[in-house]
Amino acid sequence: MPSASPAASIGIDFGTSNTVVALARNCGQVETLRFDHGGASHSGYASTLCFSPGGMTGPQVEGGPWAIDRFLEGSTPLRFIQSFKTFAASSAFQQTTIFRQRFSFEDLLAAFLQTLEHHAGSVLDLSRAHVTVGRPVAFAGSAPDDALAMERYRKAFGQLGVKHAHYVYEPLGAAFSFARRLDHDATVLVADFGGGTSDFSVMRFARRDGRLRAEPLGHAGIGIAGDTFDARIVDHIVAPRLGKGGSYRSFEKVLPLPRHFYATLSRWNELAFMKGSKELRDLQELTRFALDPEPLHDFISLVENDLGYPLYRAVSVAKVALSAQEAVDFEFSGEGLSICAQIERPAFERWISDDLARIAATVDEVLAKSGVAADDVEKVFLTGGTSFVPAVQALFAERFGAEKLTAADQFESIAQGLALIGLSENPDQWAFAA
Repeated sequence: MPSASPAASIGIDFGTSNTVVALARNCGQVETLRFDHGGASHSGYASTLCFSPGGMTGPQVEGGPWAIDRFLEGSTPLRFIQSFKTFAASSAFQQTTIFRQRFSFEDLLAAFLQTLEHHAGSVLDLSRAHVTVGRPVAFAGSAPDDALAMERYRKAFGQLGVKHAHYVYEPLGAAFSFARRLDHDATVLVADFGGGTSDFSVMRFARRDGRLRAEPLGHAGIGIAGDTFDARIVDHIVAPRLGKGGSYRSFEKVLPLPRHFYATLSRWNELAFMKGSKELRDLQELTRFALDPEPLHDFISLVENDLGYPLYRAVSVAKVALSAQEAVDFEFSGEGLSICAQIERPAFERWISDDLARIAATVDEVLAKSGVAADDVEKVFLTGGTSFVPAVQALFAERFGAEKLTAADQFESIAQGLALIGLSENPDQWAFAA
């Protein structure tokens, strides 16, 4: 844990997979909040929630790694939710019912932040410090509503007593953190790869009279990132084992099984809400007419037995391993279901090729918005776990030159930069203008 002296500024990098909090003090010292769990100290607080039935006050809720513990114990009826940030900008998502109580997105986010405050202890008090919150340049989703997402963020933090917070593009936080190491003027491209979005900013940094000055030149983002790459593995390895490509009989016709079930399987946020849904009831009905119903029964078992999180972990382990190995063995099992397959890196790179092309087009977009050519960029600062994927590294090396690529801590830089922005002379100049 950080020292007990109060923080003047708090930076929060609320991520799709993990959330990181940094504390800055007036002396300029900044440190990442760490959580002691399972005999180890962690800077990442898993962006998960686990609800269990409560009394008159409603469901009991746990967050972060403690939510995962409660879910894996599974001794009582539970609702486990992950990747819920992906719903922030979705007008289609209005609320969900959990043990007879309705929760909007802002209710889920506020509940999550309350668990984070609880496990941080007295060192974290969001109502008493300046709070700077990261937000993606472009929210995830097919038709994201930016204004809706920001309204939901503000309501959630308001529930915790935060009267005024700055909302800053996530790559700007990473840029501010990175710029502390610069000893000369530089034009820098910051590429932040999260779970749900990939965001890019071009910054011009200069030192005048010993002070760092920064000018944001342009921003661009896209709702493609780590979870999308996970989805490609699910689509090619897991979904066929659970019936994708199969058929069912409708009167005298044989038709392919509806694809939307497998789109849900590939999206961690939606899979978390499938249990008890109409979609699951439709899938159960479909087993009566499927030519081969056993894979569908396995799909239903996966949902009903809450195997989405173990599946997520197995997919993530395979994806990370592919960054270091040419081939990996994918293995997943639970409740009588077993899926094993070998994944070769060339195949994985084919699966994500269209995603990489869209990421590359977004990089071109941010350069065009900034009025900067690739040759004029002196440094490319990569952050986020997906930046380790060799095909992502190759994309930036080909455009800018491998010698320009640099990275710091892949997971803490955004939160630390956000906390430092809160200490800057004019934090408003960095904030997103609603």
